[in-house]
Amino acid sequence: MKDRTHLLVSIIGTGLLILTLLTTGCIQKDDARSIGMAVEFNDHAASAHVAMENGWYEAEGISLNTYDSYATGMQLTSALARGDVDVAYICLAPAILAYDRGVPIKIVSGTHKDGYGLVAGPNVTDISDLNGATIGCVREGSMVDLLLNRMIKDYDLRDVWIQRMSPLTQVIALETGMIDAAFLPEHHATVAEAKGFRMLVTSSELWHDMQGSVLIVRRDLIENDPETVRRLVMVTGRATTWINENPDDSALILARDLDTDPEVIRRSIARLNYTTAIDPASVQDVIDFMVELGYVGEATRAEDMLDTSFLEGASV
Repeated sequence: MKDRTHLLVSIIGTGLLILTLLTTGCIQKDDARSIGMAVEFNDHAASAHVAMENGWYEAEGISLNTYDSYATGMQLTSALARGDVDVAYICLAPAILAYDRGVPIKIVSGTHKDGYGLVAGPNVTDISDLNGATIGCVREGSMVDLLLNRMIKDYDLRDVWIQRMSPLTQVIALETGMIDAAFLPEHHATVAEAKGFRMLVTSSELWHDMQGSVLIVRRDLIENDPETVRRLVMVTGRATTWINENPDDSALILARDLDTDPEVIRRSIARLNYTTAIDPASVQDVIDFMVELGYVGEATRAEDMLDTSFLEGASV
């Protein structure tokens, strides 16, 4: 009788242990943080597109509950402010605006430098022809808006009329003659060029080595799950290296995701310097110009926005 009792106790004990292990495993799985990711609808976010195509986020255990694309970085800042997005590949200036307005984010990696261009219609053959011209541009505080303001200042342009519209609308406005020129992010600038418009000036000519886009995360993700942030930065670096080593294959991936001709994308990505390296002084230069334009306050500092600890020894 004792043997049977001991056997029954043993079976019950083992069953409870297995149940506990299974239940614990389920709890851990359910509690694993799932994050929302967003990108801009252009080839600035090439590393995100490549990483998704190759399954590298999933392979690193990064669980994405959303992967949304926004027409502009300015639209993406609204999603950040609402808390809809935990991680974003976004142009630097909108990220600075979001931070200045109290959105708790940190820049953890660069994604590219340069990557913008002024495309002009047939009546504009020189920058001086832009006096009195109508130029398309997205909202105030965007990277192309900064570049447009810098060009107006550097070339002492007069009576420039700025029409605020999305990149896709700007290309249509060029085709219909509604505007004389458009300041666009890539790939949109090269798309317009492929339609027969002149690439009058690129961002690398106006503002050499300008920090283009960055990878940002909400601050609580760093505080609560730094390992996921480390893996995000690592995957971004891996994808960046892959883009630089495989531009033709990268163009095919981006062409499909952006619904654009691969040859156009191939020309476009050649105009960007894809790198995760980021220079605090370069970020501060952008902030200083935004302060000059009245877009952000003087208290905004690059050193407060940046957390490059995840990049140490791993930037490409």
